[in-house]
Amino acid sequence: MAQEKNRNDWENPEVFQINREPARAAFLPYADETSAIIDKYENSPWYFSLNGKWKFSWSPTPDERPKDFYKTDFSTLHWKELQVPSNWELNGYGVPIYTNITYPFEKNPPFINHWDNPVGSYKRDFVLPENWNGRHVFLHFEAGTAAMYIWVNGQKVGYTENTKSPAEFDISKYLKPGKNNVAIEVYRWSDGSYLEDQDMWRLSGIDRNVYLYSTDNVRIADFFAKPDLDAKYKNGSLSVDITLKNLTSASVNNQKLVAKLVDASGKNVFVKELNANVEGSKIQTLNFAQNVSSPKLWSSETPNLYTLVLTLKNAKDEIVETVGTQIGFRKVELKGSQLLVNGVRLMVHGVNIHEHNTETGHYQDEATMMKDIKMMKQLNINSVRCSHYPNNILWVKLCNKYGLFLVDEANIESHGMGVEGQPLKWMNPKTNPGYLPEWREAHLDRIYSLVERDKNMPSVIIWSLGNESANGPVFHDAYKWIKKRDNSRLVQFEQAKENENTDIVCPMYPTIEYMKEYAARKEVARPFIMCEYSHAMGNSSGNFQEYWDIIRGSKNMQGGFIWDWVDQGYKRKDDAGREYWAYGGDMGSQNYLNDENFCHNGLVYADRTPHPGAFEVKKVYQNILFKAVDIKNGIIEINNDFGFTNLNKYNFRYEVLENGKVIKEGTLNVALDPKTKKQFKIDLPKLESKDGTEYLLNVFANTKIGSELLPQNFEIAKEQFVIEDGKYFAKAEKATAAKVQDEKEEFVLTSDNVTVKISKKTGLISYYSLKGEEYFKEYPEPNFWRAPTDNDIGNKMQIRTNVWRTAGKNTSLESIQQTEENGKKYIVAKLKLNDVASDYTIKYALENDGSLEIQASYKKGNNTVPELPRFGMIFTLKNTLENLDYYGRGPLENYPDRKTASLKGIYTSKVADQYVPYTRPQENGYKTDIRWFKLSSNKGNGLEIKGLQPLGMSTLNNYPSDFDGGISKKNIHSSDITPREEVVVCVDLTQRGLGGDNSWGLPPHEQYQLIQSEYSYGFVIKPL
Repeated sequence: MAQEKNRNDWENPEVFQINREPARAAFLPYADETSAIIDKYENSPWYFSLNGKWKFSWSPTPDERPKDFYKTDFSTLHWKELQVPSNWELNGYGVPIYTNITYPFEKNPPFINHWDNPVGSYKRDFVLPENWNGRHVFLHFEAGTAAMYIWVNGQKVGYTENTKSPAEFDISKYLKPGKNNVAIEVYRWSDGSYLEDQDMWRLSGIDRNVYLYSTDNVRIADFFAKPDLDAKYKNGSLSVDITLKNLTSASVNNQKLVAKLVDASGKNVFVKELNANVEGSKIQTLNFAQNVSSPKLWSSETPNLYTLVLTLKNAKDEIVETVGTQIGFRKVELKGSQLLVNGVRLMVHGVNIHEHNTETGHYQDEATMMKDIKMMKQLNINSVRCSHYPNNILWVKLCNKYGLFLVDEANIESHGMGVEGQPLKWMNPKTNPGYLPEWREAHLDRIYSLVERDKNMPSVIIWSLGNESANGPVFHDAYKWIKKRDNSRLVQFEQAKENENTDIVCPMYPTIEYMKEYAARKEVARPFIMCEYSHAMGNSSGNFQEYWDIIRGSKNMQGGFIWDWVDQGYKRKDDAGREYWAYGGDMGSQNYLNDENFCHNGLVYADRTPHPGAFEVKKVYQNILFKAVDIKNGIIEINNDFGFTNLNKYNFRYEVLENGKVIKEGTLNVALDPKTKKQFKIDLPKLESKDGTEYLLNVFANTKIGSELLPQNFEIAKEQFVIEDGKYFAKAEKATAAKVQDEKEEFVLTSDNVTVKISKKTGLISYYSLKGEEYFKEYPEPNFWRAPTDNDIGNKMQIRTNVWRTAGKNTSLESIQQTEENGKKYIVAKLKLNDVASDYTIKYALENDGSLEIQASYKKGNNTVPELPRFGMIFTLKNTLENLDYYGRGPLENYPDRKTASLKGIYTSKVADQYVPYTRPQENGYKTDIRWFKLSSNKGNGLEIKGLQPLGMSTLNNYPSDFDGGISKKNIHSSDITPREEVVVCVDLTQRGLGGDNSWGLPPHEQYQLIQSEYSYGFVIKPL
């Protein structure tokens, strides 16, 4: 026992709070009903913010902390100040650490290294408002820290753990008239940190709002409002449980509780009065139920809110206090093995979010939250998993208001202690916290905090028991507790796999095989909704359409949550003053174990600018689906996949393209109920089928009226159909050949305006001039390499396929000769690719109009070779050719497995604008299905490159090698990329897909890998 007594609270899993108030719903007492409805805390006379500057001292270890700092006579005169809320490490105190799974401290639960556990000591004075005399005062932290002690006026108030849930203390008995003092001692790590192993920057300090509020002797301590709908989802009911608490020892009688439901226009829907007598120091529970006919329903599409106002009156009928909360009438069910909201099967267009701000770290401001909500709505995202902890309460309220479905997750992750399915050395039930009785209450406390705070929030439709924590007995208990406490929502837990303690089968990064297997099952009891999928690290989001083909093809599948929303980057400058986004290993953390740029997995950059992949998500997530029925006759099917929106809210237009040019435009009048589809006939012009011509049909849906989130005429859905493209690459009529001279060192090809020399030493072009002017800096040569993407590095492509890195440079000529084919004169160079012992043939033909045709073919030798990263050629041009026009997929960067959002068309741009500054440099700027592209100077002269079949291409001011860190992954950033003085052109048949099933091993899907033994293609370089 003696040893137990000396044990630190912050190293004892059985101590996670001392004197903390029980968890409750999020609300604040107001003095009048109007303020309770508006719910801006500063409007309450009984609210007092403690945000702002605090005196602060940082100590690298607990032993070095100022142990007596909480005493009233301790001078903080020479201490610095720190803003609350904030994170110390972003203000110069200690090191921000990014790690995914590995604990940032030595793993020895429940103990923490004493030689590296910084302590922050906070202190400030405050004077309570005059009108608080005689009232009870509570100190409220919207979130705690890893561990913290609280003193008021030198007296110890209590202790709490848990960095992401509220902590509240009754400090009434410690207060005195006039000036008061509060001291908080915050530890960077505690035993609780073993349950907080989330994949994010590890930052410390008080990083959510802190305030005081006061109440009378009798207060509304908590309430649970449970809206429901009848079986037809038409009429509603509201049942409310209210807890009154008497904070004095004397009974208080003849109290009245008035409950009002107020609609959006401020009208009362009903008013209810309840009488109450509350015994001394006791809790009194009241409840009532009321039917509400035809309420406006809440969903992500129609976030109709009502306000429940509860007013406590005393025996003299005076207002004691009034509280309010937003509620929504909506019904969440598991029915017929599906997740239904208001009777409609929900398709989860989801994303995971970490709380991240480029300036303030884990402290989130309203402006950033609004940026996120707007961008999510614009990308057709309807659901967010709060990964992996309860988010800021303001975020939840904004999601109520603007309509996002939330998975609300407990602040529990013990990934570093192992997860289900791992061998015993990683996950041992004898040491895993989820299996150990001494950790049980600490887990459950986090579950209680999650549910109690957000139980009235309509946006929360699913509770999650936590993340990446082995499914020990405590999670079975937690599941049962939530189902008993709140039967109005579903409960999910990824680690439960297909066990009984989850209502949803919610795997992370399932294989496509597992998805297809579950999708094909005849009988399932639960929907399949991936809690994490499509890992968006760097240049990723490949095969996203393929995911949704499986999801939309089975009633068992209901979507998932992309990992993840935002790159967790901080803006920093290098020694040359160039800005970059920092990741693990930066900002002084290079000596701590770190997981590099694995925190940059967002669909959007840290500043919320979308990555190109975000638009692929927007396209695949769209709620209006278009399908070709009889496209030659203009018949398409429009499917309204919204749950609650008629398509008459949108303008539909179409355009018919001939070789990329619009030849007809028109509109469609579409009014379709949710979850219905209908055929529409587009009046196509008469289209002539002829060689070298293709016809496309584009259809768009745009908002009719603007809103706070989506501007007017905002495109929310689109589709492109091929009417006819079979003859586009048909062989053109015969042209006249240019002159060929067979000289000693080279073949010289001359037309009226172009001279080309082909070396007899290399078989490659050695000279090209147009009207005497040279455009090339380097001539076309074979190219098989791309700068590895994050996903490539994850599946070790840069090592496995390394032989291709220089295969295009290390060639030797086997033969070169003139031949004639179909009356066309060719120079045929047969090369050996020495690194891969394979054959490579190039055929050149120059026509009299200056068109230079190049055909390249590859044939694998007898030895085994790895897959090709790409098949193409590379050359460089003078940087005066800075204007880019092309006919192909654009204007976004696109790849073989990420191109559905990039419609084929004619686009005009600049070479400089093709670069995509991924935070760790990698392959970027690509375009697929290219028919032709032109590079020209501002005078209009330059070159056009036409494909003999569709091409892939990039035109950048950098070489692939500039974006390539080599065999091992280096700490490189976008600031390391300096544009060069030339235009680097890659003209390919194709390159490997991006993939994205995960970023730690899975390759792109097989159809997007270059694994054949032979490849050939061709293109024509023509003067403009």
